[in-house]
Amino acid sequence: MVSWIEPHSHGIFVPPAGAWVDPGRAVDRALVTHGHADHARGGHARVLATAETLAIMAARYGPQPGGQAAKPHETVRVGEVDVRLVPAGHVLGSAQVVLEYRGERVVVSGDYKRGPDPTCAPFEPVSCDVFVSEATFGLPVFRHPPVRAEVAKLLAARAANPDRCVLVGAYALGKAQRLVAELRQAGFDAPVYLHGAMVRLFELYEALGVALGDVRPVGTLKGEALKGAIIIAPPSALADRWSRRLPEPITAMASGWMRVRQRAKQRGVELPLIISDHADWDELTATIAEVRPGALWVTHGREEALVHWCGLRQQRARALAMVGRDEEEIGE
Repeated sequence: MVSWIEPHSHGIFVPPAGAWVDPGRAVDRALVTHGHADHARGGHARVLATAETLAIMAARYGPQPGGQAAKPHETVRVGEVDVRLVPAGHVLGSAQVVLEYRGERVVVSGDYKRGPDPTCAPFEPVSCDVFVSEATFGLPVFRHPPVRAEVAKLLAARAANPDRCVLVGAYALGKAQRLVAELRQAGFDAPVYLHGAMVRLFELYEALGVALGDVRPVGTLKGEALKGAIIIAPPSALADRWSRRLPEPITAMASGWMRVRQRAKQRGVELPLIISDHADWDELTATIAEVRPGALWVTHGREEALVHWCGLRQQRARALAMVGRDEEEIGE
């Protein structure tokens, strides 16, 4: 089935388009699903992506002179293939790459989630002959709770500890901005303080029309000035020297991996927040049932469990075992 796409360890090649989807190395023509570093990189001669993804790539890798922005659902002819970008619900600008050629349709979903997110457009299912899916949380144990409940935990911890701050580890692109937007929806309108590494992408989100309220670099503030504050930093900064000037921080981490208590313990996380930008087990299986592809290809994550689930339902599936696709805990 569908002989005109070729999965490789470093990306998916589409010969009749002369293009790669999310290639892990520089190529002549790339179709990029979103701006995370395990899907987007610099050095491509030509890039087709959403305007937001191109802006994110420019912020991270410099100007994209070969960038071509496609609007959602706009059909762009690439070689002999019709290409559309359809929202994936993962982060700002994320899109599924819909490929149509000689009456067959392939959807490369990139990373995606099905839950609501105030910072990006929601996932839209597209029926297809082949659906290429992630499986980051492709085990039945991973069932994400409502985000509002996790945000309520964060606010309750802050209220119960007025002499401490809450230091939240969250990935710089997508997760950090979503967390702030969810705090605003919960009624928290005080300033949110940012580690310096977060500032540039927050400014970009604002420039792209995502309102996040009063966010400030934490800068030289310390001690008394930060009691009761919520501070967002990269996960790598939670235990470094930078955090020592904070007033008895409650260390939190926003990640789907916080479902696993041992992982939270290993990171020294006092307040685990199960907030993920990836589909959980129920969302993965519901999406496959909704899309009803002729075949499922699984790019990365817990491929075996999802392939087995498909087999029990007479759904053709295969694992691609692609390299360089970071899991949420170490990637974005």
